[in-house]
Amino acid sequence: MPTLSDLAVRHTALDDADLEWMHSLVSDWQLLADLSFADLILWIPLREGTGWIAVAQMRPTTGPTVYHDDIVGMTAAKGERALIDTAWNERRICREGDPDWSSGVPVREETIPVRRADHFIGVIQRSTNLSSARTPSRLELTYLQSASDLAQMVAEGRFPFSGAEPILVRSPRVGDGLLRLDRAGRVTYASPNALSAYRRLGLNADLVGAELGRTTANLCYSDEPINENLMIVASGREPRETEVESGGTVVQLRAIPLVVGGGRIGALVLIRDVTELRRRERELMTKDATIREIHHRVKNNLQTVAALLRLQARRLQLPEGREALEEAVRRVGSIAIVHETLSHTPEEQVDFDDIADRVIAMTGEVAAPEAQVVPRRIGTFGVLRSEIATPLAMVLTELLQNAVQHGLAQRPGKLQVIVERGADRLDVIVSDDGNGLPENFDLESSTSLGLQIVRTLVVGELSGRLAIEPRQGGGTEVTLSIPLPMA
Repeated sequence: MPTLSDLAVRHTALDDADLEWMHSLVSDWQLLADLSFADLILWIPLREGTGWIAVAQMRPTTGPTVYHDDIVGMTAAKGERALIDTAWNERRICREGDPDWSSGVPVREETIPVRRADHFIGVIQRSTNLSSARTPSRLELTYLQSASDLAQMVAEGRFPFSGAEPILVRSPRVGDGLLRLDRAGRVTYASPNALSAYRRLGLNADLVGAELGRTTANLCYSDEPINENLMIVASGREPRETEVESGGTVVQLRAIPLVVGGGRIGALVLIRDVTELRRRERELMTKDATIREIHHRVKNNLQTVAALLRLQARRLQLPEGREALEEAVRRVGSIAIVHETLSHTPEEQVDFDDIADRVIAMTGEVAAPEAQVVPRRIGTFGVLRSEIATPLAMVLTELLQNAVQHGLAQRPGKLQVIVERGADRLDVIVSDDGNGLPENFDLESSTSLGLQIVRTLVVGELSGRLAIEPRQGGGTEVTLSIPLPMA
């Protein structure tokens, strides 16, 4: 389905500022749909002036929908939808006409002109399914009055709020809890959910008639300075959000000032009990911190092991034994690099480019000075899961070390790590222009411990493919192909 931006750029004359206003409106118009118990469709005039195109649609969560199919992308010629034309031409909200029965159910149609600054840029069609109409309750009357005020703000260019902070995905919704305030910040209506949230904060008195800012502050800030943001939100003076906590209950508040006819007539405050959500977030933060601490300790322990092996190597007189221990130090070090990276990230994923660069640099440091080998990476590994990163770091260490010790020993040359990452595979080539493979080389029968480790990790642990072949032009080329799990 095409997006609002696609349709607007392709079919309308909206400029960037108008389009940004439309995006702000659509990001927050669930509020208007829920308060109205109605479907909303946003129509924008076609560039040629011959009609309208529907660029966005919203269904209510508080009542039955009228449109089970998507309307976005549909066009209507001028004169085909009279209420849209009237709202646009007369710059006013239109509520004329009897219910429409063409769809088999009674539908009341209304239209709201959308204004930005000093000009109009579209029309909202508001369609209410009347099939379940009944005598409205106090809640429904408050919702409808609030929807009427909000619609008037749209027509006057006062909603959405210019320069306001972006609305969070988890912001309170109408059904979570709603308070209506007068100009003085006193509660004139409290929905059952909103009242229940305040009961959990410790309120024992009636909320209706109370000054919301003072009442909330007394509940939540009896022994500490009052949060200034709370007083602004609870009075409904500015469109902001805040959270309050008391007795283990956490409540989120969002204020929507109602400014109609040039003056503030009151405000809506949406309320949501987020106690369980915040408790789970704290548990996850604690778990993440514990995991990071474990990785940090593992890294420290591996570094201790590497230091002990290095000390032992210095005491050995046999060159073969010293070389074997130094190889073990490098293997342990490559694993420690992965755990060090994981100790700084909240997830079990790492940017492997940093790890690969450190392994490559470590290889260059142990190369013989006369060899003048400067390894380099071409391509990007990207983010990898820890269960792939740890064995892959060891594989790179072994292959690079093997190339330096055998292919490029005592001679200058090129050593490259070439990476190509696809949607479901990671292909890596370790290439050198050194001495090349010995005659009759066979990976399956090789007695090299390093190559045995590489083969076990690539084929056995990573379920990948490994190939070692002569490089065209001289040298050796090792190819790894590793499957990546789908995100």
